[in-house]
Amino acid sequence: MLNLVRNENMKIYRRMRTWIMFLLLGALIIGVSILIERNQPDPGNWKQQATEQTASFQKMLKDEKLPDETTRHFTETIAINDYRIKEDIAPPSGTIWGGVLEMGNLIILVTIFTVIIAADSIAGEFSSGTIKMLLIRPNRRGKILLSKYLASLLFSLGMLIFLFAIAYVTNGLLYGFEGSILPHLYVSGNGMVHEQAMSLHVLFSYGLSSVTLLMTVTLAFTISTLFRSSSLSIGLSMAILFLSDIMIQFLSKYSWIKYYLFANTNLIRYIEGTPLRDDMTLTFSIVVLVAYFVILNLMSWGIFSKRDVTA
Repeated sequence: MLNLVRNENMKIYRRMRTWIMFLLLGALIIGVSILIERNQPDPGNWKQQATEQTASFQKMLKDEKLPDETTRHFTETIAINDYRIKEDIAPPSGTIWGGVLEMGNLIILVTIFTVIIAADSIAGEFSSGTIKMLLIRPNRRGKILLSKYLASLLFSLGMLIFLFAIAYVTNGLLYGFEGSILPHLYVSGNGMVHEQAMSLHVLFSYGLSSVTLLMTVTLAFTISTLFRSSSLSIGLSMAILFLSDIMIQFLSKYSWIKYYLFANTNLIRYIEGTPLRDDMTLTFSIVVLVAYFVILNLMSWGIFSKRDVTA
């Protein structure tokens, strides 16, 4: 299996387009970071902003119809604001970690690049005719399919590490590396505010943002296996991903929307206290995601294992 994955990695990284993807991502990270830094508001009045936010949230909390998750979010934010002012701990915006968190929005670009790699991984073998040579080797089809899937995920992991590293260095040069000691504040179950290493929080945030990446790549991989067309796989996957937000907003009033794949990928909603629907919880979304993940991979395995490649 390791040899198969290594061979797939070699196929990915020996192509010029792979390195162009890394160059494009790096250029965007640097360019966007500079633009954000130049338009960064004055961080000197953060205490006033925190006080105003607290007053606004306290007013909203008087509404008894607020969802429990939103109420919890407002209450925790108020506690954190009070702690910041008391301990004189500035928010991360305008610091190295604030910039790195902003760059997390570029994970969507990593998703697009990985979908291209994953879609071409299977469909490219069929279109070039090399699939016949691949399958006559003494390896089960399931192992071959798994190696291609793992290689695609390893590519996405490499791009995420690259994104984080370039974002950290770029924003460190823009804001100063001394801000790296800034703690992340969170509220525990007993309502107490605690400090945590900001690096752990950033990695956790990147991890949650990568859920959409994982599910989109898995979907693209399944479509590619089913139709043997990389362009169709890329087009369908991207269309579903980008149109889902619009569709979800229009259909969120219907209870069945909570079973839709991309209605559950944004797990950050639960951390921020803004679930799509009041009857949706973090546990529910995780169960739905696991179900989709298993079903899509079983479909890929079943189709690839039984497909006739003699024609």
